[in-house]
Amino acid sequence: MTFIMSNSFKPFVRGASPPTSLPPRALEALSGTGLASVVERARWLGELDPVLRQSLPATLAGQCKLANVDDKNLVFLVSAPVWKAKLRLHADTLLGAAAAAGLKARTLVVKVATPEPAIPAGTGTPRPLSEAVRDSLRATAQSVSDPGLRDQLLRLAESPRDKTDGA
Repeated sequence: MTFIMSNSFKPFVRGASPPTSLPPRALEALSGTGLASVVERARWLGELDPVLRQSLPATLAGQCKLANVDDKNLVFLVSAPVWKAKLRLHADTLLGAAAAAGLKARTLVVKVATPEPAIPAGTGTPRPLSEAVRDSLRATAQSVSDPGLRDQLLRLAESPRDKTDGA
């Protein structure tokens, strides 16, 4: 992903409430690292995003996200090439909304960024260990010299069995 930065960006949008500040402790922790301004800019972009997307059709607005703004460009990310083509058809609308918000951007840049794959949540209760796995854990426990590891392996081998396990 490419971010275009400029030293002369507008920190706030006219007509929009300024970004809420980070808690003082968090800003203190970030002050020595130089990240406080990055976090504030990310918040500002996060607040500007729905302001600009509200000018788009709902189906299209749900498929794009504001990535960056500078004096020349308004950068949006979309999830697929088809949305890139559709968003480009609405370039004048988006740039008009940006101008109404007090931004100087004159060009729409659209980039395709595939979404991160979702990590599936747990599917319920864990399956019980088979007797073969339990035997393997016991054998491994007997072969290690570390008493702490041995105890953990034996405890795992003796964990509660499922009623259908036959034990």
